[in-house]
Amino acid sequence: MPGSRLLESERVAIERGLDAGLTQAQIAVVLGRSPATVSREVRRGGGKRSARRGVALMGRPRRYRADRAQQFALVRGRRPKPCRVVGALAAVVTGLLEADWSPQQIAAMLPKLFPDDQAMWVSHETIYQSLFVQTRGELRRELAAHLRTGRTRRKPHGTVERRGKLKGMMPISQRPADAEDRAVHGHWEGDLILGAVGKGAIITLVERHSRFVLLAPLNTNHTATDTREQLTALISRLPLELRKSLTWDQGREMAQHAEFSIETGLPVFFCDPHSPWQRGSNENTNGLLRQYWPKGSDLRHVTQAECDAIALRLNTRPRQTLNWQTPAQALDRALLATAG
Repeated sequence: MPGSRLLESERVAIERGLDAGLTQAQIAVVLGRSPATVSREVRRGGGKRSARRGVALMGRPRRYRADRAQQFALVRGRRPKPCRVVGALAAVVTGLLEADWSPQQIAAMLPKLFPDDQAMWVSHETIYQSLFVQTRGELRRELAAHLRTGRTRRKPHGTVERRGKLKGMMPISQRPADAEDRAVHGHWEGDLILGAVGKGAIITLVERHSRFVLLAPLNTNHTATDTREQLTALISRLPLELRKSLTWDQGREMAQHAEFSIETGLPVFFCDPHSPWQRGSNENTNGLLRQYWPKGSDLRHVTQAECDAIALRLNTRPRQTLNWQTPAQALDRALLATAG
């Protein structure tokens, strides 16, 4: 059962395989497991890799034992774990969660906020555990609503892509090379997040270098004309040095991309079909925005002021990919560097 926890019978098979002289890779094939899974299990169970760290009785290397490895696994799997997010740490974490910071952002910034107090440091996994698993502790259950998913438990999710046929498209392969490595500012990725059927949409733009976000409402529908007009108004707010390219998927809302490029001077490049990773920053941002506009929302009454307020929240939160700068800081530094 790849992806599931090792069974006791599999641990017995690992022990017997090692005793028979099989390599860990060969044992992995027999079990239908990843070689990394077997290697990690042997290491945890005191096997071959432990020989260089210590030896057992009689001077002989420690040997993997299935019964001992099973006991270790049972101890590691005991629940619930003691809650670490309490007291002053809980107060700080609560305040940052209420500001819509993610557990990962909080965990990364705590050592910077409290460099001399390791008791105030905690991993993002521990914060998630406090929110979703712990039955006791000081983090309120309703704080989970501040996570971008709003869920009360962790759950994988996927994104459905819409595609369409457009005339005169420039493929992403023709996009300027300086957009690829994100070293130059002014290259954007764009898309729509949709409300319920017939209930509006939001234009989302992300600058590739800084991850700076711009948003605009499409209150009634998202025809090509409506999208072009609102997108033109949004781009017109930018200085010329931030208008180098725009990457979009092949949605029909961009059927007037040629007219848009003439009006704004911003060329549009289109992703390959079924390739959302080609505008990965925008995909990630759309996921963050679902915290504020869940799927099925009525977006017909969203104002530009509301869009600007939510964009401000995203643009003033630290990002791991920016070495924990905020998008606003990253964009300001890029503009200052070119101005100098």
